[in-house]
Amino acid sequence: MLRHALALSLLPFAANAAEIWVTNEKDDTISVIDIETLEVTRTIPTGERPRGITFSHDYSVVYICASDSDSVQVMDPETGEILHDLPSGEDPEQFVLHPDNKHLYIANEDDAITTVVDVESRKVVAQINVGIEPEGMAVSPDGALAITTSETTNMAHWIDTETREIVANTLVDSRPRHAEFTEDGAELWVSAEIGGTVSIFDVESKAEKAKIDFEIKGVHPDKVQPVGFEFAEGDTHAFVALGPANHVAVVNMESYEVEDYILVGRRVWHMAFSPDKSQLFTTNGVSGDVTVIDVASREPIKSIKVGRYPWGAALRP
Repeated sequence: MLRHALALSLLPFAANAAEIWVTNEKDDTISVIDIETLEVTRTIPTGERPRGITFSHDYSVVYICASDSDSVQVMDPETGEILHDLPSGEDPEQFVLHPDNKHLYIANEDDAITTVVDVESRKVVAQINVGIEPEGMAVSPDGALAITTSETTNMAHWIDTETREIVANTLVDSRPRHAEFTEDGAELWVSAEIGGTVSIFDVESKAEKAKIDFEIKGVHPDKVQPVGFEFAEGDTHAFVALGPANHVAVVNMESYEVEDYILVGRRVWHMAFSPDKSQLFTTNGVSGDVTVIDVASREPIKSIKVGRYPWGAALRP
């Protein structure tokens, strides 16, 4: 409680501009970046090893995967106060909020399950057996499907959100980390960290339709490890974090060709766009900073120091 009281005394009670919230897994904190000034304005204590982070659809609360605390924490973003914890299963890493704003789908790495939590009743409503070491989570725009990727089983598991049963399993390359549906819900993209690829699936047939490889001049292939990615406005381009390759790849989403590579900080992990998607903020774990990319020019414009081992990022408009 003392940590929270101290945090409250240091925080403003209103946000004047859009913000990027960054989880620092080694510091047990969140760094809040003001998008206008590109400066850290707040540092907020959390549970142990915060990783995944997402806001409710109305931005009234923020959910944080406190992995080593075995909980999902619910925070008031105005004050930084942790309101309560949600049951999450063991070692939650990533999660996704269903379009109904009520159900969280949480990957529990140690238990090989996906946990579904009702955020209103604060109760677990389902636990779904998936592959070994689940991490990535996604939900389709219409809310009909949820995806869990399992790192050791090397699969994407397709979950019917009504029956809460797996309806398909699709193989991907080694150690899948992140998954996202396109805006129209027609495609599912999955990154494979050790495989060094991103696979694209047709959602209707659940068949693989394309696979993207990456090659950076002067960087050993073993260091090219795709993890998080984000889609530009209108799903024209995908920006893919390549881990210890220290670059973000720019992929044309129509041709599936890599158009560019952008140098960022060390071990780039996840990303978040500004509200108008003109800037992209990358979390760089080893260098402990966030790189700000100008999307139009595809150039880094600033490095912002945050906490130790920044991992997740989320926009608060």
